[in-house]
Amino acid sequence: MAIKVGLLLIFFAVMVGVGFYCRRRAADVSSFVLGGRSVGPWLTAFAYGTSYFSAVVFVGYAGQFGWKYGIAATWAGIGNALLGSLLAWVVLGRRTRIMTQHLNSATMPEFFGRRFGSRSLKLAASAITFLFLIPYTASLYNGLSRLFAMAFDIDYAVCVMVMAVLTGVYVIAGGYMATAINDFIQGLIMIVGICAVIGAVLGSQGGFLAALDALARVSDPAVSETPGVFASFFGPDPVNLLGVVLLTSLGTWGLPQMVQKFYAIRSEKAIDTGTVISTLFAAVVAGGCYFLGGFGRLYGDRVDVAAEGYDAIIPAMLSGLPDLLIAVVVILVLSASMSTLSSLVLASSSTLTLDFIVETVAPGMDQRRQLRVIRGLIVVFIAISVVLAIIQHRSSVTFIAQLMGVSWGALAGAFLAPFLYGLYWKGTTKAGCWSSFLFSVVVMLANIFVGDAFPTLLQSPINAGAFCMLSGLVLVPVVSLFTQKPDHALVEGAFSCYDRRVTVRQREALGTAVEEN
Repeated sequence: MAIKVGLLLIFFAVMVGVGFYCRRRAADVSSFVLGGRSVGPWLTAFAYGTSYFSAVVFVGYAGQFGWKYGIAATWAGIGNALLGSLLAWVVLGRRTRIMTQHLNSATMPEFFGRRFGSRSLKLAASAITFLFLIPYTASLYNGLSRLFAMAFDIDYAVCVMVMAVLTGVYVIAGGYMATAINDFIQGLIMIVGICAVIGAVLGSQGGFLAALDALARVSDPAVSETPGVFASFFGPDPVNLLGVVLLTSLGTWGLPQMVQKFYAIRSEKAIDTGTVISTLFAAVVAGGCYFLGGFGRLYGDRVDVAAEGYDAIIPAMLSGLPDLLIAVVVILVLSASMSTLSSLVLASSSTLTLDFIVETVAPGMDQRRQLRVIRGLIVVFIAISVVLAIIQHRSSVTFIAQLMGVSWGALAGAFLAPFLYGLYWKGTTKAGCWSSFLFSVVVMLANIFVGDAFPTLLQSPINAGAFCMLSGLVLVPVVSLFTQKPDHALVEGAFSCYDRRVTVRQREALGTAVEEN
């Protein structure tokens, strides 16, 4: 216990210390929200990766999908590395940085408002962001509490509040730069931790080959009659596994807190370096999490999935480890959760302030007041998520993946296609964006309340979210082709930023013209 508590205290002290160290670098809105758009590739890549992978992935997704698909769940980690990291950086990185800087947009809703000259799009996007980031945040606490209960026997509410308060302190103090530096530290912990845990778990089963052989002997007639299916290449249900890969990989392309990392990176050259770092990080962390979860059925005698839920699988796998390794695991998951939580609260509070309050309630608000409001909303957002997490826990709703699936499905389904086409296609219209917004929000809300009425394949929030993303990629261009064309000057002004013949000074002037338009 002394080892566990000691490591926790050191970890918390470093996180809070970084927050106060970065306080001077968060003196204005741009510095607080985007780090002054001067963040290097290592910090940006680790911030992207640690915001991507949290307790939701380590405890919720790894446990659930490892149990359902066996070792084939590793495909989700491979997809996260190749589609969610590598391809996302290649396709979105450079264009996002250039156009958002050109349009002087600090948030995704602000991008929609200025790229399409639409105040209503901006307000709708900010409302969707704020609404659907809350269940995502609540899901973070649940996964963390499982491990804290195993390691310390601490009450769930206490665990949630401690994590929320400490995260709030360093985000409020240092803004984006404090978050990015802490993400780097937390990312290093995650890499070391996941490698150590995998080695220890496989070692307890006699090594990788012995564990794989034991997994091949596990059978579940309710899932499949095929012998050795949980140790097979594609597992017992490759169709639903594909839905998991798509949502958890392509979903990041439309998540405001993920895309925002490209806004803040220092330069176009830094994006190339960041691409490599981010992909390797995802391969180790995500690949390791799902690979570990794939052996969950070897611990079926230690957990009652029907009674305790999938979220109990990973804690059951880790419960027999030495105290030092359990301490490492707790710090690992705490790192993953706090880094994601900090990104979520910063994205939500800045969006609500800059895109909604300043736009509708207080249009003349100065920078100092905007900063105070953003910091105040960070407190409000954390408080709401804590209350929801405690209510959700006491009402016995324990499925982390379901909460995250709804959030990711609505956000990625609504924003992925409009954002992608907005960066690349001049013909994208406001109506095309609205079609994606409305379709995804309606489908995901319906999935929550009347999910039984959906076709069997789409009753899962995971599959429904993947369906929304793919539908948006079709809806946006089709609707855009048959609706009013966007203003020519507005579009040309936005896309002029990609012309390398245009100087920085000309880009700034064009950006001002687009903003005025």
